Amino acid sequence: MTAMSLLQRALEARANAHAPYSGFSVGAAIRCPDGSIHVGCNVENASYPEGTCAETGAIAAMVAAGRRAIAEVLVVAEATAPVPPCGGCRQRLAEFAGPETPVILAGPDGERLRTTMGALLPGSFGAGHLPEMPA
Repeated sequence: MTAMSLLQRALEARANAHAPYSGFSVGAAIRCPDGSIHVGCNVENASYPEGTCAETGAIAAMVAAGRRAIAEVLVVAEATAPVPPCGGCRQRLAEFAGPETPVILAGPDGERLRTTMGALLPGSFGAGHLPEMPA
């Protein structure tokens, strides 16, 4: 699976974004180790904190499809600089992706920046930080 196919899927999702308040449409595509791709788009709400990010939608689609691991992430938005996932989405992505997982930040014209989850969220909080639950 190529970054171009991830971009195409993210662009298709972005075209369906519901962004009537900000006008800032975002699409995300997640590739799982089995090659499946799951997409999401941002969905705004008049009560701003109640909206969802594209990455969150893609993660929900992935989990609903029974997948639990991310091999690659692509986020697409139209802006002068590459648009990374917000802090909350970085934490959500880290739940299913390792620090070495590639994250591609793209514009409608293609890839703008390639990074990793570890670079985006160094020192991430994970399940290993939680106390063990009694049986």
